Amino acid sequence: MSGSVFQSRKLVGVIAAGLLALSGTAAVAQEKVLRVAPQADLRILDPVWTTAIVTRNHAFMIYDTLFGMDANGKILPQMVDTWKTSPDGMVWDFKLRPGLAFHDKTPVTSADVIASIKRWGSRDTLGQSMMAALTKIEAVDTNSFRMTFKQPFGMVLDAFAKSSPPFIMPERIAKTSGDQQITENIGSGPFIFKQDEYRPGNKIVYLKNKDYVSRSEAPAGTAGGKPVPVDRVEWIVLKDAQTQANALTNGEIDMIERMPPEQYSALKANPGVEIITQVPQGSVMLVLNHLVPPFNNPKIARAATLAISQESLLRAQMVNNDLFKTCPSFYPCGTAYASTTRTAGFTGKPQFSAAKRLLQEAGYDNKPVVLLHPTDHPTLNKYPPVMAALLTQAGFKVEVQSMDWQTLVARRAKKDPADKGGWNIFMTSFFMADTINPLVFTPMNGTGEKGWFGWPTNPKIETLKGEFLATLDEAKRKELAAQMQEEALSSGMLAPLGEYKPLVAVAKGVTGVVPSPNTVMWNIDKK
Repeated sequence: MSGSVFQSRKLVGVIAAGLLALSGTAAVAQEKVLRVAPQADLRILDPVWTTAIVTRNHAFMIYDTLFGMDANGKILPQMVDTWKTSPDGMVWDFKLRPGLAFHDKTPVTSADVIASIKRWGSRDTLGQSMMAALTKIEAVDTNSFRMTFKQPFGMVLDAFAKSSPPFIMPERIAKTSGDQQITENIGSGPFIFKQDEYRPGNKIVYLKNKDYVSRSEAPAGTAGGKPVPVDRVEWIVLKDAQTQANALTNGEIDMIERMPPEQYSALKANPGVEIITQVPQGSVMLVLNHLVPPFNNPKIARAATLAISQESLLRAQMVNNDLFKTCPSFYPCGTAYASTTRTAGFTGKPQFSAAKRLLQEAGYDNKPVVLLHPTDHPTLNKYPPVMAALLTQAGFKVEVQSMDWQTLVARRAKKDPADKGGWNIFMTSFFMADTINPLVFTPMNGTGEKGWFGWPTNPKIETLKGEFLATLDEAKRKELAAQMQEEALSSGMLAPLGEYKPLVAVAKGVTGVVPSPNTVMWNIDKK
């Protein structure tokens, strides 16, 4: 039986079960349900333990944040009511909005916020820099807290508003070590996670939080009001692109969160479907494991990056020319910190001779490198076979291991050698807001095992980040961002694979998708 047919029958079963459950009472039968095909299955629920976008999407559903960011990158308050900074920029005071409460009916307090910030700061790249600069963070009263720094820290609001911010959890949950996954999913956001209906690989359910105290402003990205016009949101996990398209066309789902590129032409031509841009742009990165051979040797790591052909990779994955563009910079091309010349010789075009020379100099032992292949991810599943072919041309032996995205997300956290359950290479995507500068770009981290997946140790990167933080001079920041890019590329920390458009497909009659730096699902309504 084909995957498409199997998935279609599965979908019918899921929706039929849902309709049967809804038939119990007339009141329940009138519930307005928004059904969404998520970009991937949701098996890891902790947004601190992983940076996977599907987990972050889940976090924006159920948690709230101190600040948010509109579609233009403007930082706006969210849970915070008022804040002030001392004249020397070393003391920051924040007061929470009144009426904030968690889904278990307990009030949100400054103790919850402080514990959430500390847990997030133990793993997040910018959070680690913030915590290192802090003298103390303390509660002033139940609804206010104060941060005191050793020296002025100019990116406090950036840290609280960025794409992977501190999501505020109850203190008892936030006291869980950042290296361990949380086991409760209680926030104060506009949706409530239905733990009893959670079926990984099948369906994830969220209910409207009727007690949510929304801001009075209009929705604006991850900031502003967060109205919820529907009663219930169901994420229906459909791993096959054709099945997703068929389900949307047939009215079985209302929205495809990440439109499969191979379905773009058909869906665009369908009068019952609308293609929407919610998040303006994304980037794709090649990530190498620097803890274990062979990429613990910088020459071999650099050789892998020189095998990259952005054009070949992007065309295989995104199919249509208007859905991608090459860009040799980590930072989005055309933005303030982007540089297509300060790339340490990386061009995004293959340099096989140079790669082979580096492998020979480094004494590469021809042991296969393990490349992880997420077969179910609509904007990542075509890259690995092409990358494997490119690496082979560059002189590597490659073993492609196929799995679903959530298995990959768990696997990439393993620090074991590749032949003992670890890994050597994976590819992942980011949104524009994730890569806009070197401090919010999570992989720009040289702290070794304390850092992001791949765990490179690079003191120079950390020194340059400190200098970036210490200055408000924009020209100097641009120079420092370029130096970080050069250092990361010359040492083979990781490499950019180019840029893509992360489009959303909705059924006609679905309205209210909010332009945003991230995927958000409040304000969405359906006829």
